[in-house]
Amino acid sequence: MSTRTSSDTASVRSLRIYRELNNRERAGWVLGLTPAQAVALLALVVPVLLSLSAGRWVAAFGWLLVDGLAAALIVVPVRGRSAFRWLADLTFFQTGVLMRWSLWQSKAATGLPGPREEPDLPGVLARVAFPDGPPFRDQGRLCLIHDTGDGRWGATARLTHSGVGMLSDAECERLAARLGNLLIAIGHREVIDRMSLLVRTVPDDGTEYDVWRTAHEHPGAPDLARLATDELDATIGSVSVRTELFVTVSGTESALRRPAAAAGGGTAGRAAVLYRVLDGLDDALKSLGIRSVSWLTSAGMAEAIRTGFNPAAAAVLTNQQLVHAGAVSAGQNGGVGLPMAAAGPTFAPTPAARAYHHDGFSSVSYAVMMPEPGTIFGSLGPLLAVRTAGERRTLAIHYEVLSARAANRAVQSNRFRNNVMTDWKANKGFNTTAAEHRKAGGARNQESAVAAGHSMVRFTVAASITVPAGWNLEDHAAKLENDASGRFRLLRLELAQDSAFVAAALPVGIGLPRLRGALD
Repeated sequence: MSTRTSSDTASVRSLRIYRELNNRERAGWVLGLTPAQAVALLALVVPVLLSLSAGRWVAAFGWLLVDGLAAALIVVPVRGRSAFRWLADLTFFQTGVLMRWSLWQSKAATGLPGPREEPDLPGVLARVAFPDGPPFRDQGRLCLIHDTGDGRWGATARLTHSGVGMLSDAECERLAARLGNLLIAIGHREVIDRMSLLVRTVPDDGTEYDVWRTAHEHPGAPDLARLATDELDATIGSVSVRTELFVTVSGTESALRRPAAAAGGGTAGRAAVLYRVLDGLDDALKSLGIRSVSWLTSAGMAEAIRTGFNPAAAAVLTNQQLVHAGAVSAGQNGGVGLPMAAAGPTFAPTPAARAYHHDGFSSVSYAVMMPEPGTIFGSLGPLLAVRTAGERRTLAIHYEVLSARAANRAVQSNRFRNNVMTDWKANKGFNTTAAEHRKAGGARNQESAVAAGHSMVRFTVAASITVPAGWNLEDHAAKLENDASGRFRLLRLELAQDSAFVAAALPVGIGLPRLRGALD
């Protein structure tokens, strides 16, 4: 789901409250119906009226039954989608299962590996290319993300941050204001318009500590001290969790084409234009408390995708980085390290309707629906609270800053729709509800903010939980739902779990649908 939002400052706890002023991009005009739905219903009424006018009562009754069923499919919402949309999605899903289109196995597993630099990825990732750009500062040749389906170019960075769980309300408010300033700055740039933040918890297998202990352990240490240390490692290490943080920024091909042509064209020209933006983002990100920003090379991107599909692979990759640090450092600039051909899973069976299975792990992904009263900065933290050692949770927030022209068009349409409905109800003697009053007031505030130069932001939030394939997946999914209960509503993305997993767990910037093709 994608939403059109605005934020306002409230006095509650002196924190910024984020509210959805219009949580449907294609909101209904008449009784909650979109224009397309209203036209479809009118078309269904025509055969009934023609039969009645001709006096064919039996035919009219038959048409009424058929059209009533069709109207129910069009109008009745079921977990975020209309019944007709569910029927269409189920048909496509079962067709893919029967034709074995959604079954995937890597080329390396079949014994026919491709070139090292050629991505071998399943599902929606098959449309994404990862070309190498020219050297960027001292970080080597960055890995660009070219989404050929949406026509977008981007790059991903790995961030280090201490988190917001221990910050005071004033500090959270300050970070919230800086995040808003960062989004406004993105809106004023002509090259990029999307930013995705991804947080992944990582079960700490103790690899880093084992390597450090092997290198620093004193050979003459007492046996009792060794035994006590081993017991502490077994007790504390089994429940330890680390956190990974990524940011992905991207822009459209149409926005990049002209400046890229002036920079020489091709991949190098697009990379040069993106690099100019990345140079200015480091300071803006560090104002949010980010300690370091490391833009990913091809090897780094391959590792981020590989560990997304297979969390157990992190131990081997971490060991290689620590034990063979020189080779890995050379690999980031010279092609050594994990190749893009090995970034994906080895085997991914046909996705189930309610889960996604990949490389011995199972995942469930959700869209996180924002509450009507609003939310505050940092309130998504409980969704990352690991309840069982060995599980992994992820949370992704995808932002798109609309251009000034699109924002003005959106707020004017929103205001016009609210005014029309309010005036029509007043003329007919109907009272407007409190929710309608709130939306009307929010639309006016939103229009004022846009007129003052602020940006309008579309965003979507996705969350997922991953456990080993032998575990009871539904029990762990229920724990995630319990953590969201009372704060947010989780919408399980059934029939699209493979695509939802990409949006929630992989740092490639995929997850926000197009404005005109967004789901209700």
